[in-house]
This record gives sequence, structure tokens and C-alpha cells, in this order.
Amino acid sequence: MGDYSNVHWTLAEGLRQLGQDVTVVSDGDGWKNYRRDIDLRRKSLGTWDTLKYLFKTTRLISRLRGYDVVQLINPIFLDLRAGRIPHFYKRLRQHNGKLVMGAFGMDHYWVKAGMDCQTFRYSDFNIGNKRRDQEPQNIPFIRDWLDGEKTAVNQQIAEDADWIVSGLYEYDRSYRPYFADKLTYIPFPIDLNSVSTVETYSQGNPIRFFIGIQKGRSTYKGTDIMLRALERVKANHPEQVEIVKVESVPFEEYQHLMNSSHVMIDQLYSYTPSMNSLLAMAKGLIVVGGGEPENYEILGERELRPIINVVPDEEDVYQKLEDLVHHPERIPVLSAQSREYIQRHHDHVKVAKRYLQLYHQLGAAHA
Repeated sequence: MGDYSNVHWTLAEGLRQLGQDVTVVSDGDGWKNYRRDIDLRRKSLGTWDTLKYLFKTTRLISRLRGYDVVQLINPIFLDLRAGRIPHFYKRLRQHNGKLVMGAFGMDHYWVKAGMDCQTFRYSDFNIGNKRRDQEPQNIPFIRDWLDGEKTAVNQQIAEDADWIVSGLYEYDRSYRPYFADKLTYIPFPIDLNSVSTVETYSQGNPIRFFIGIQKGRSTYKGTDIMLRALERVKANHPEQVEIVKVESVPFEEYQHLMNSSHVMIDQLYSYTPSMNSLLAMAKGLIVVGGGEPENYEILGERELRPIINVVPDEEDVYQKLEDLVHHPERIPVLSAQSREYIQRHHDHVKVAKRYLQLYHQLGAAHA
């Protein structure tokens, strides 16, 4: 149920290769329009479209019966206000087997961990001991998830679910103090078979830097700071640097534009590479973003260090980018490491096997 950044569709494809029968129900993650088996898109927030969506959802949930496992992308897994979610959750719970909740993105425990200014050195919600609670893009997340209507729903589903799966170090760290007895970290899946590798970089040619911008989220994700640093580097090296800037385009077009690049800049406040970064690494791009020691530790990775890690500081980003431009011979080495990193830890069939092991441990009938 639900999808973020193509996680569930990619996992479903891995499970299908292992002989499982999987149904993905989602709205395609909005304008990204990811693939799904059953489309549950809501046209608008208008009264008539809301009534149609409620009718469609009610009818669909009544038909989703007899599954060994129901996995939710998030406690708010439908495009409805939080107060309506428990009704549909109970119906799914009543007529299916095990219930697994994903800790894959924005939720109460993630916001709470960031706001305590102790769990993380920096995050979407803090830098050191300073909260990022006055930034306009953060205010609605804090309002909704810290003490809002979504909080109680998140707590209720987390308590009731048979298991919780975290997809990144940060989400695992956020949930572990409360649910260590039913929490498993499993890396996000990437389908390497569907990924086209980028053209090998040749020294002497311009380095193409790819940066994706989501409308309304650039400050929250730090894209504004990273873009400023990149533009400074471009000004210093106009013949050696090219910028591919993409803003809120469908997934297929996004991939096409990424394929023409060598370096991806993403997620300033993250310890770990996001799904977009992982996809880029699978293609052989170098990622400038989240690559803190904790990321490698949770994976058990002791050799590869493909990610150019940056901290939330424009000068740090600028210096790391400048260093790469001055040493382009690093690009083929880091590119090869990026691909190997994905093969080791994120291959979607390997990831699907880990999910099947979990489902089997939970007692799912056909796992």
C-alpha cells in the first residue's frame, strides 16, 4: 500500500522474480507517476473528488483480502486526513495476514528524533543543537507530525503492526529506542536490470553535474545551498563544468536527464543516499550528498567509499566540488565503486530475499 520514490514497485519486481504474487496499490507518488498495479490517485481536494476517492478506496479495501502480508509505505498510506486512516487500517488488518509498516520517510518518530537535537548531528530538523523549526517548509511537517493528528495514528499503527522495516540509517535510529523488539533495517531496492549506465567520463571533457529540484522543498532538502555552491564552481570553471538542473518532472524524463550526467548532487541534510541517489549510483554517477560513517556501518561496508560526503555548509559543498573538478581522474574510480556499492547492498532481488526471510519469520503462509 502506497509508494515513495519507487521503493514498493521495485521491491514488488524483486519478489515476483522470487515467485511471489504481489499487488502494488498507490497513487504513483504524485507527479512522479511511478508504476503500480492498482491506481489510487486522488484528483483534487474538492468535495466531489473527495467523495469519489472515499468511495473508490472503500470499495478497493473491501476487495483486498486474503493476502499473507500487507506492507504500508507509511502510517498515512492513503491520501486522506489522518483521522480517516484507522478505519481503513482496521479493515486491512482484519481480512489479511501479517501487517508490516515501513519507516521510509516523513513520520512522527523521524521528526521527533530530529527535533531533540541529540539523535543526529544534523538532519532535516536540526543542525547541532539548533532546531530548524522556523523554516517555512518545515513548519507544516512539525505541526502535523510532532503533536498533530498524524502523531496518534503513527503511534497506533506502529504499536499494532507485526513488524516495522526501516529503509535508511536515519529512520532506523529514529524508531530503535521505541521498537527495537520488532524493527529490522533492510536497504532500499534498486533494479539494476532496468538501469542504463551513463557514458564513461573522459578527461578533458566538461563534468556534468545533475541537480534535481522539487518545488516547495528546496530549502527543506538543502538544494538551495547546494545549487549556490555549484554555481560558484561553474563560475570558476565555465569550460569544465556543466549544470543539468531538473525541476519536478516525471520519473522517466528525470532518468533520461540523469543519464547524460557524471555527478549527482542530492540531500544536504542526510547521512545516507536517498532512492534518487541510489538510482544515480546504479547508473555509475558519483553522488555528492549523504555518506556519513553511520551509513556504511549499518550496511557492514568496510571497503567501498563511493559517496562524496558533505555537511550542511555551503563552503564545505563548494570545497568538495572544487576538489573534484581539480581531480577529474577520481571520477572513473568513484563511478565504478558506486555501481559496485549498489550491486552489493541494494540489488532488488537480494533485498527481496531479505523481505521474504522476514515474512517467513513472521509466519506468513506462503513466504
